[in-house]
Amino acid sequence: MAVRLFEGKDHAASYLRFRVAPRELIDRIFGFMEKRTPKPFKLAVDVGCGSGQGTVLLAPYFAEVVGTDISPAQLEAATANQNPPNVSYRQCPAEELPLASGVVDLVTAMTAAHWFDHRRFLVEADRVLRPGGCLALLSYTMDMALEYGDISDALNDICEEFYAALLPFRNPHLGPRSVDLYLNMFNLCSYPDKEWNERVEVRRTLPLSGYIGMVETFSSYQKLKQKDPAEAERLSNDIRTKLLSTMKTSSPDPELTMVVHYFYWLACKS
Repeated sequence: MAVRLFEGKDHAASYLRFRVAPRELIDRIFGFMEKRTPKPFKLAVDVGCGSGQGTVLLAPYFAEVVGTDISPAQLEAATANQNPPNVSYRQCPAEELPLASGVVDLVTAMTAAHWFDHRRFLVEADRVLRPGGCLALLSYTMDMALEYGDISDALNDICEEFYAALLPFRNPHLGPRSVDLYLNMFNLCSYPDKEWNERVEVRRTLPLSGYIGMVETFSSYQKLKQKDPAEAERLSNDIRTKLLSTMKTSSPDPELTMVVHYFYWLACKS
């Protein structure tokens, strides 16, 4: 992998607890595959699987699902979770998958491919995919929104303060917009049968602490926390206090709707 992050045990545990599993996008992946990839679907590989939230979503569709990650802590969290019997995990770089050539029906990376060496990863994905196999890369933008009655705009102004405070700690590898990295990978992919999807809204009802926890898993927040733990905690508490004050609720952890803006691209090997 080009960049190694998310490797502490505490961070891995938070990743497992707070990250959103994009089940709605799994349906889109299989809508694409079912028109192109001969059945039965035998093997899927989820690269940069982290703590496995996305990996397990693939289990009903394949005889075997393998999640791979470079981080031992992330894989420890993944294996400690309840997994279907056809799901297993292996430690390896995204660019060096421990699989034979031409045996994989689906290679996917969910909110991970921006950290890879893109050219090497695409070559490796092509090596392991069988003819008719598919590649699916997906991620989301940082500008998550909150919905809560008629005060959503006010809440999202506060969220923007959160994101702005973290922007100076954004990893330079990501550039101004991570979506541009995925568009570049899409253009690098040599498969003629491919499609780009810019924006899909995924909604989750969750407590306010779930939203705060999600943002705290971001690499930018973790970098701030590493540099100045007290300031990171102060920032989170300040945002939480402002949101609660605006919501005018007696609940210490009210439920709201978080809207995550996903983008993804799909491609089929000839």
